[in-house]
Amino acid sequence: MENFRQFVGFLVAAALLGTLSVVFVLTWVLQWRGGLAWDLGLLEFNWHPVLSTVGFIVINGFGLIVYRLPWTWNFSKPLMKYIHFGFNIVTSVLMVISLVAVFDFHNSKRIPNMYSLHSWIGLAAVIMHALQIIIGVCTFLLTFTPTFIKTFYMSIHVFVGLFIFGMSITAAEMGITEKLIFTLRSGSNMTLPYSQSPPEAILVNTLGVFILLFGGCILWIATRPGWKRPPEHIKENIGSEEGSILNKTNVSTETNMEQVPESAARLKHLNLEDAGQRSTF
Repeated sequence: MENFRQFVGFLVAAALLGTLSVVFVLTWVLQWRGGLAWDLGLLEFNWHPVLSTVGFIVINGFGLIVYRLPWTWNFSKPLMKYIHFGFNIVTSVLMVISLVAVFDFHNSKRIPNMYSLHSWIGLAAVIMHALQIIIGVCTFLLTFTPTFIKTFYMSIHVFVGLFIFGMSITAAEMGITEKLIFTLRSGSNMTLPYSQSPPEAILVNTLGVFILLFGGCILWIATRPGWKRPPEHIKENIGSEEGSILNKTNVSTETNMEQVPESAARLKHLNLEDAGQRSTF
């Protein structure tokens, strides 16, 4: 992998920012919004920001880059497809529960549904994510799907996945701001309105910054050509050529030890050129 240390740095930053995002959203709803429950009221609504952050932001984000973790490159490609699929299924389940919580709360309080830009983008992202899973399963997990279809759809699949993740970040930023404006308004029972930057507002604004930075780290990792999973045939070639060099009886052991890294380096270069033209998934 090119710039391995840089990769690890961004991965650690993403893990830290994702963890902080989950901690901050839990602190927000448990300390400032009364907690969590399934009561058709505000406590049920609180599941929405929690599950959206955990599912559509953090789990979905790491699902995008799971192929790029070099520690998984020895896993078979079919196994990695199922792991990637698992991340997306968990994301979808959490988002369905999150949406049920919102609609339950709105309907019980006679609040109109789907009137804000946050709700439009958020629901569109969830629907697109579901369609992405269905089409992805039919294209990449069904063994009888023709190769030319997989090749044609690959770049579309990658772009749509990144686009949906960007939509989720956008919806989250609008949603938490919208919630603060509604709850920390002038004349409410809160000590200070949103415009006066009370502690809750500072906490949630910081949450928004963490989510934004987390999204930036994930998108950077997901778009670097040198950090893509090596294609299967390149990995096999590396192993076979190294083996053939070591098995040559007319070459000394010392010479072999010098040639193997050179061969591996040359094939790694081919690998990166090939991988640069292929998708993450």
